[in-house]
Amino acid sequence: MWISVPVLLFLLQASVVLGKRVAVNWDVGYVDIDRDGYGSRRAIGVNGALPIPPVTLTVGDTLALTVHNSLNLTTSIHAHGLFQRGTNYMDGAASVTQCGIPPGSQFTYEYAVEQAGTFWLHAHDHHQNVDGLRTPLVVYDRGPPPVKYDEEILLSFEDWYTETFTERVRITLDPSLPFPPPHGIGFGLINGINGNLTKPIHFQPGRTYRLRLINMSSTRWFQFSLPGHTMRVVEVDGGYTEPLEVDGVDIAPAQRYSVLVTAHSTNIFNYHFNATMYASFIPAEPGLSPRVFIGDIMYQQGAPFIQAGSYDDSFRWASDIDLHALDQEPALPVDRSLELTIGRSVYSTGQNLDHFNNITYAPPITPTLYTTLSMGNMAMDEQVYGPQTHAIILKHNEVIELVIHNSEDVPHPLHLHGHAFQITEYGPTKSFVPNNATAFPVLKNSGIPAKRDTVLIVPSQYVKLRFRADNPGVWMFHCHMDIHFAMGLALTFIEAPEVLQKTQKVPSETLELCAKQGIKTTGNAAGNQ
Repeated sequence: MWISVPVLLFLLQASVVLGKRVAVNWDVGYVDIDRDGYGSRRAIGVNGALPIPPVTLTVGDTLALTVHNSLNLTTSIHAHGLFQRGTNYMDGAASVTQCGIPPGSQFTYEYAVEQAGTFWLHAHDHHQNVDGLRTPLVVYDRGPPPVKYDEEILLSFEDWYTETFTERVRITLDPSLPFPPPHGIGFGLINGINGNLTKPIHFQPGRTYRLRLINMSSTRWFQFSLPGHTMRVVEVDGGYTEPLEVDGVDIAPAQRYSVLVTAHSTNIFNYHFNATMYASFIPAEPGLSPRVFIGDIMYQQGAPFIQAGSYDDSFRWASDIDLHALDQEPALPVDRSLELTIGRSVYSTGQNLDHFNNITYAPPITPTLYTTLSMGNMAMDEQVYGPQTHAIILKHNEVIELVIHNSEDVPHPLHLHGHAFQITEYGPTKSFVPNNATAFPVLKNSGIPAKRDTVLIVPSQYVKLRFRADNPGVWMFHCHMDIHFAMGLALTFIEAPEVLQKTQKVPSETLELCAKQGIKTTGNAAGNQ
């Protein structure tokens, strides 16, 4: 059979654009492992091991992630930062967009990847990511990236604890025990191993390196710097930015950065990198909080090391307000503004629980996506989703501004599924802490804000975020400190339900996960009509 040259060229171009199908097989099960030198404990790994190998793709590829559940609880996997346009049912949020995968069963997450950037895969059921079920996900540009570099280096950061997350939740929510509970002994892992055993980073004179930095921690921040070198931030949370020169990045849980570093022109000295793990609300304790991990930047074996200095007032940390999106999209004009206040209260059970606007999140019986798809016109009524799902209905394509106030005494990294938002303003929340205006000045972006999917809001501060509701689906918005998520700091955006009903159909294999557990896939939050 003969094929004309134009047709052949079209087919070749189409194959490049469409990419390939990348099959990844995970047997998720328990492993006993010592990751921190404090002794072996039960963790959750893949194919009998930890750490889990990173997953790499190229824009246009289709990821086929088959998960076999060898745990004794349900599980699910979320691709953190991927928008899942048209595949909301693959977002992986248990009780929200699917039922968890039952023990002994398997399920394949399959979707095309349309975004380049630095992301990660992690459990989104029973907070199993805290116990190990997490790994980097890197998506390369199909063509040349908009930033130039010679090589890249991936560094993932994790906190690790001597006790399982189930135990941590128990002592946090048990009303008979003191609150807050004692802080666990957190240890730091770099690329899945003891942070003190991190392999050296090798630099060659004159070459430019892209360092992809991912904080997969559940509770701790990581400050990362390369003393003696200047870093240029070029990506945050999967979105390219105009290069911003900094001395270091302060990475909250779930956030990601790409920084460019150009090596020195000679190899007569070696250097160190600094990765400091900390949490501002945990009291300082020598050697434990913060923990400082020093790694080697090797130019030449045997060359002397330049010792790093300490941080001072001239040290330049990356700031969201100073970052600008590379695509030059200006701040979106606001159609509707929503005020959210973070708080914590003691409930009638004696438990301390978190909330947005005095609503503590609790998962529904029927996954929220299935309620949206099955309730017809009633899907426009927030009541059908249940009082503690905290459903907020968004109109198709309206620009939402979230004005979030943190009235608590702890910071919160807040993550939005299905979107990246513009960060337009920070300022003091005066109604909660009087006379704090001098501590937190109002900071506004100059007009081309960066886009992220995870934003940090510190105590007594507000932040303004904007995004366009152009991705019909059911999307969680929650704190990515897992203990706060477990305490109820989450809500659900129901985006364009009338459009969603016409454009998406849940595959039968996905619905089967609910059928195996006797969970209804139609009706309101309780599965009723």
